[in-house]
Amino acid sequence: MTELPVPRVRFAPSPTGYFHVGGARTALYNWCVARRGEGQFILRIEDTDRERSDAAWTEGILSALSWLGITWDEGPYFQSERRALYAAAAERLYAGGHAYACDCTREAVEARTKNNAVPGYDGFCRDRGLAFVPGHALRFKVPDEGTTVVSDLVRGEVEFQNSTIEDFVVMKSNGDPLYVLAVVVDDLDMQVTTVIRAEEHLPTTPKAVLLWGVLGEGRPLPQYAHLPVLVNERRQKLSKRRDRVAVEDYRALGYLPEAMVNYLALLGWAPADGREILSRDELVAEFRLEDVNRSPAFFDEKRLAHFNGLYIRALPTAEFVERCRPFLYGAHGLFEPTSVDEAAFARLAPLVQERVATLGEVPGLVAFLFAAPFSPDAVAFEKAVLRDESAGETLEHMAAAVERGALDAADLRAALEQIAASTGRKLGKVQAPVRVATLGAAAGLPLFESLEELGRERVLERLRAAMARIDERG
Repeated sequence: MTELPVPRVRFAPSPTGYFHVGGARTALYNWCVARRGEGQFILRIEDTDRERSDAAWTEGILSALSWLGITWDEGPYFQSERRALYAAAAERLYAGGHAYACDCTREAVEARTKNNAVPGYDGFCRDRGLAFVPGHALRFKVPDEGTTVVSDLVRGEVEFQNSTIEDFVVMKSNGDPLYVLAVVVDDLDMQVTTVIRAEEHLPTTPKAVLLWGVLGEGRPLPQYAHLPVLVNERRQKLSKRRDRVAVEDYRALGYLPEAMVNYLALLGWAPADGREILSRDELVAEFRLEDVNRSPAFFDEKRLAHFNGLYIRALPTAEFVERCRPFLYGAHGLFEPTSVDEAAFARLAPLVQERVATLGEVPGLVAFLFAAPFSPDAVAFEKAVLRDESAGETLEHMAAAVERGALDAADLRAALEQIAASTGRKLGKVQAPVRVATLGAAAGLPLFESLEELGRERVLERLRAAMARIDERG
């Protein structure tokens, strides 16, 4: 076991877009390591890319992390406010002969190296003795021979031949630090012990190891753990241009944060006993970086929806009702607040809770009760009411039964069963026109409980409106 007793981990997203589910998993694994080892979870915003970084994306990251319950102990630190540290590190590298100034343009490098067997920068400025001044980039002088080894908790010992690593830029000609320099400087300054990040960063890690060897002044390297890539059903890397990857989207669709956390944890890791449903405390107690699988992890939306449905059904009914409120009314709700009878929804809530995978599905199941004006689905109405030659008779008998007093669910069922028996039709066949005429859709909540909640006046109004449309069709 190589885990440090008091870990200091950091999550360092770039605020250049929506918060990716892969980033959320990385944050979660960092958080688990920190919480299990009673260490510190540091939040660092890597916003040195001036053109792409945006404060709105930063707010989205903070909001998404808070929603998931991934709390930080330090930060958020912003790299844009730490440029003096990176500039000082660059000067140290240059003064110590570990880096050199370079005035090559990209076009010049490409022209010189287009026929080289080994791609990358060719060391043209290594011995030119250029001054490190504005307008000149700074390149790290990679050893010509030997290897650089990355000891990875997930991937084991990963060896890189130094001859395959170009003299990489650590400071741009405009004075902006490159990612690898800023990361190493920050990790040293913040005393990070464990670097847990996406697999895509592994190729830059030997550069970080080389820089750490110069700037670290003998301090031990952090432990590294590069997490497996997330892929879609075609085993392609998740892409924001092709796949739903934003945590914000899943939140808006009505996924529960505890279900999302549980599912993200299993993307590359599982407890020894194979359990799938874990509380936060269980996750923290059992998570080990050494147990993370290096193979790509399939982000399966159907499986996530299944998890979410399990978590929804496990909620106490009162809490389920509370969590549904933002989806029923408010800034993002489907209905006007004045149209939602909370007592009526609470009575139907147990039926709703058993039938949804996300909270975003809830409004569709109760639209018959709260939507104004009521408007049956056109396709369902055409099929179940207008094309059914017996629909008019069925609706007429049902209206008569309701007028006579049938109103609770049991009486309504008995009335429709009697209609089915008297007309020689199956119960399902006579239910269809009644359901679409009164509830507006071919499927949904149980018919009789829904009619009872709808009430006599509205049931009769809708049955009569449907009969009038049949008469109009002739």
